[in-house]
Amino acid sequence: MDNVKASQAAAIQGDPRWSAVVSRAAEADGSFVYAVKTTGVYCRPSCGSRRARPENVAFFATPVEAEHAGFRACRRCQPDQMLAPAARQSARIVELCRLIETAEHIPSLAELAAQSGLSPYHLHREFKRVTGLTPRAYATAHRAKRIRRELQRSNRVTDAIYEAGYASNGRFYAESDAVLGMTPAAFRRGGPGTEIRFAVGRCSLGAILVARSERGICAILLGDDPQALVDDLQAHFPAARLVAGDADFDSLVAQVVGFVEAPATGLDLPLDIRGTAFQQRVWQALQKIPPGERISYTELAQRIGAPAAVRAVAGACAANALAVAIPCHRVVRNDGGLAGYRWGIERKRSLLERETEGR
Repeated sequence: MDNVKASQAAAIQGDPRWSAVVSRAAEADGSFVYAVKTTGVYCRPSCGSRRARPENVAFFATPVEAEHAGFRACRRCQPDQMLAPAARQSARIVELCRLIETAEHIPSLAELAAQSGLSPYHLHREFKRVTGLTPRAYATAHRAKRIRRELQRSNRVTDAIYEAGYASNGRFYAESDAVLGMTPAAFRRGGPGTEIRFAVGRCSLGAILVARSERGICAILLGDDPQALVDDLQAHFPAARLVAGDADFDSLVAQVVGFVEAPATGLDLPLDIRGTAFQQRVWQALQKIPPGERISYTELAQRIGAPAAVRAVAGACAANALAVAIPCHRVVRNDGGLAGYRWGIERKRSLLERETEGR
């Protein structure tokens, strides 16, 4: 088995859903399905078919997701016919998400309710349970993603605005700062005129880069190679003007380094945090976790009121560009194991150990 397959197998075996598949746990039926890449079939956890190799397995929350990925239902266990009520509800919400994403305008709650056969109140509650967002917030976040894509490929800003689903220029420009963090013209050119001051220092975890925009600290990056950190910052702002920090900025870096070494001291600095509505909710919840405390991705999803959005929560943690300031290192697997840290498991372990020692 090559390194890639070994890594894929380890990732699946570290997922608590794999143990349900191995034990053919009937109580897990309806909570997820697993697909086998070599056969193109997806099954219930309790399926009695021959066990697949872990590196060939993929998990999906619902049969709908598995079928959208190109898999077909197992004829033996018929997972598409054995959905638990909660799973059927989740599948219905997934279908509504696809409807929102392809609609020319943002569907109203009443329109979505009519499509789903649910009351507006019930739909609103279930949609938020599954996705972590209200239907309106989900549509807004998707439109923000579309406007970014359209601005990058359209010749005119106006064309991009209408292609993204905005009914008028005025409506978009009223939201553009929150959506893009800059004017749409500046976004199309990669952020020219945006000044980012930065400096690279050293801490016990290796190299550390601290960057600040006019709004506040916009990046805290950790790694082994200082130049790689600068390249990472440049990739976030491809046409921005990166300015090396002066002596005053060095004191800011020292303050951040001090926080890394002694988390109990706190970090009372303004942060420039940009992300989707869902990411913002996850990051806000992360900032409320005190030093030394660990929670699981499942618990974090529950704290933001989206217990079914565990994978989306993990994705938001991975997208965090403010190491330590937004403490995604305090999130662990359900069994307490360490996984999924953007700057490496050993750094995550070290941060947790020093927080525990400082309690």
